[in-house]
Amino acid sequence: MTDTLDRLPPVIPRDAATLILVDFTSKSPKILMGRRHSNHAFMPDKFVFPGGRVDPSDRKMNVASPLDQIVEDRLSIRAKQVSPMKARSIALAAIRETFEETGLMVGEEGLGAPPKLLGTPWESFSTREIWPSLDQLHFVGRAITPKIHKKRFDTRFFLTDAANIAYSEDGIVGPNSELKEILWVKLSEAKDLDLPSITSMIIDEITLRLDQGLKPYLPVPYFHEFRGRYVRDEL
Repeated sequence: MTDTLDRLPPVIPRDAATLILVDFTSKSPKILMGRRHSNHAFMPDKFVFPGGRVDPSDRKMNVASPLDQIVEDRLSIRAKQVSPMKARSIALAAIRETFEETGLMVGEEGLGAPPKLLGTPWESFSTREIWPSLDQLHFVGRAITPKIHKKRFDTRFFLTDAANIAYSEDGIVGPNSELKEILWVKLSEAKDLDLPSITSMIIDEITLRLDQGLKPYLPVPYFHEFRGRYVRDEL
C-alpha cells in the first residue's frame, strides 16, 4: 500500500491569496494575525495571516482601482496561464478572504454601491457601499506547499496599510469560526507566536522589505520545491 501511495502523482496546488495588514500609526509597525481553529486539519491552532483559496466570484467583482502594473506583471512570472483577469482575481481573493475571516473590509467608500454578487461574500461589500481597491496592494511573496502534503496551495502574499480598512464587521471571529482570535502584534514580536514555518519566513521577508521602504520594484521571494528541497527564489 505504501509503495502505491508513493507512486501517486502529487496533489495539484490550488490558487490562494493572503493579505498582510500593517498598522503604521505607531513607531513599531503592527501586523494582523489570526489563530486558526483547533479543529482544522490544516495548521490547527497556528497563527497565520488571513487568506484562502480563490473563488469563482472573485473574477466577477468590480473594483475601485486596478492592480499596479508591476504587481500584475510579477504575478505572471513562473506561473502558468496567469492572465490579467486571473491576477486580478487572486488579489481580490486576498481581500475577500480577509473579510470572511476577520470582518475587515479593505477598499474605498464614497463611490456608491458596487453591483451585487448575490449569494457571495462580495454582497456585503455592496451593502456597505465599499469597493475593493487593488492599487494599494503590494505583492510581497509567493509559496507553494511541498508535494508531500495532501492539501497544497499556490499562495500569493499581499501587503497593505491598515489605513485602507474601510469597515469592520463584528461577530466574524470567535470560538466557532475559522479564526478563533485575531490580534495586532508588533512586527518585531510576531515570530514569538506559534507560526507555520512559511509564515515565519514571510515575516522575515516583509521586515526586510519595510526596512527598504516597500519599493514596488524590489524582488518578490518565491518559496517552492526544487529537486526535493524547499528553496527560495526571486520573481
